[in-house]
Amino acid sequence: VTGLGLKEAKAVVDGAPAPVKEGASKDEAEDIKKQIEEAGGAVELK
Repeated sequence: VTGLGLKEAKAVVDGAPAPVKEGASKDEAEDIKKQIEEAGGAVELK
């Protein structure tokens, strides 16, 4: 989803809540939201 490496992904998780991806199209954002929610995460699109 993000293209981040393990170290960068851990930093995002440890610093949550934080943006996962900025500048995504609406369709891409909805797809990412679905993937995160299926994995048990909470998502807010802005």
